[in-house]
Amino acid sequence: MQTLAQSPTAPDFVQNPYPFYERARAAGPFFHWQDYDLICTPSAAAANAIFRDRRFGREVPPELARPIAPHTAPFYAVEAHSMLELEPPRHTRLRSLVLRAFTSRRIASLHGDVESLSHSLIDALPEGAFDLITGFAQPLPVIIIARLLGVPEDMAGQLLRWSNAMVGMYQARRTHEMEVAASDAARDFSDFLRRYVDERRKAPADDLITQLIAAESDGERLSTDELITTCILLLNAGHEATVHTIGNGVKTLLQTGTVAQILSPETLPGAVEEILRFDPALHMFTRTAYETVEVMGHTFHRGDQVALLLGATNRDPQLWDRPGKFLPHRPAKPNLTFGAGLHFCVGAPLARLELQIALPILLRRLPGLRLAGVPRYADVYHFHGLERLMLTR
Repeated sequence: MQTLAQSPTAPDFVQNPYPFYERARAAGPFFHWQDYDLICTPSAAAANAIFRDRRFGREVPPELARPIAPHTAPFYAVEAHSMLELEPPRHTRLRSLVLRAFTSRRIASLHGDVESLSHSLIDALPEGAFDLITGFAQPLPVIIIARLLGVPEDMAGQLLRWSNAMVGMYQARRTHEMEVAASDAARDFSDFLRRYVDERRKAPADDLITQLIAAESDGERLSTDELITTCILLLNAGHEATVHTIGNGVKTLLQTGTVAQILSPETLPGAVEEILRFDPALHMFTRTAYETVEVMGHTFHRGDQVALLLGATNRDPQLWDRPGKFLPHRPAKPNLTFGAGLHFCVGAPLARLELQIALPILLRRLPGLRLAGVPRYADVYHFHGLERLMLTR
């Protein structure tokens, strides 16, 4: 197996990781990423197989678990109840209960909220140059999640700060200071939500927290800690990916002259799927082997970790014609942006709804929209998103 070196925080990689992925692809279905000391795959077939193979999962086998540093304990106390980090049977129970509350009907009911909020945010944009990330891409999904949960919209800025601090734990540039900030945010976020859960137990309302409290499956309900972690997960995962996808998507549409594909109802769904494929918000997701298993010629043993490079799998020429080109008219085909298998993203329908409503409104309301500077990606790998997107109308 070939070993490749590439700092995930190097400026050239942060701005454009795709040349490295192509170098990695030439090494075969798996390679050793020296900087992580980790086996990785850029192969769509390998990643799809691992996502769906129950012999791999998110939980680390107990005998291989590392001790938790005291300063990170509040963060991992929240993670301990996250369905994103759990395997069956706990994952099955949690996901079943969450899906009883986070229904397709509830998501569809947000259509009007996304529409009116998109218009309000556009109305508030300045006349001159503006940053789409802070002016539109960030507030939209955070406020929608706040409304969905039933917490005050004026908390959106604080929710964003807590979320940004917590997702720092998944970034290659993670430092001791970031770990402390993530733990502080986890503690404060939990305390805030605990008060709301207590209130909703006494006085139910028409919101997701109340629905999560009421959700029941085979006599089981979510504990308060599970409720809190689920709300945090919905906010963190639901906001982070959508912010980056809006920014990356608008940048790509403007650079490729394909805005018209978003404005037509016939081509809109395909254009959104191409945005999700072409420059996704999450580029790396790991799995751990639970037993000896062979995948495409490589043997994994219990405890071995493998990184699925979603930014690379979505440009695998074995699956996609001209994968490095943004082609909104591509025939519909599944990509791995939202994962696959047991852990397929529960928020995918909401993300698609937000993109399919907000992007046409933005681009129809501001038909002269153009770049007002070179777009810059933020140093946030394993995520991939813009630190700012300066535009002018």
